[in-house]
Amino acid sequence: MIGKTIDELKVGEYAELSKTIAESDVYLYAGITGDFNPAHINEEYAAGTFFKTRIAHGMLPAGFISAILGTKLPGPGTIYVKQELKFLAPVKMGDTITARVEVTEIDRDKKKVTLKTTCTNQEGTVVLDGEAVVSPPRPPKK
Repeated sequence: MIGKTIDELKVGEYAELSKTIAESDVYLYAGITGDFNPAHINEEYAAGTFFKTRIAHGMLPAGFISAILGTKLPGPGTIYVKQELKFLAPVKMGDTITARVEVTEIDRDKKKVTLKTTCTNQEGTVVLDGEAVVSPPRPPKK
């Protein structure tokens, strides 16, 4: 199974994924990446920070964007080419994050698709904003 090819995509088309951030997600992410910044894993340290509590790694919700691109839109077979991100608000344990990708431009000559990428928390606050460029899957050769 492959995702949508460049000829099947339309500007304005979008897909979303929601997940509640658990404490275990943060610890697993720290273990996988080696990022043991105490702002993420040490509540006593984090209490003295600007946010007053631990926050999730910024790249954790950014990974939800990757999940959408690789599984939903364009979907399986998509190759990530570029991602620009702005981290706008903290993500805390227990926050439900909705990631969204929306097709904004299709370049058929270069076989590239540009998508607006956002992550929003349960209160509607945009915590991450950006833009991705992908190479969608190619149609199977006959």
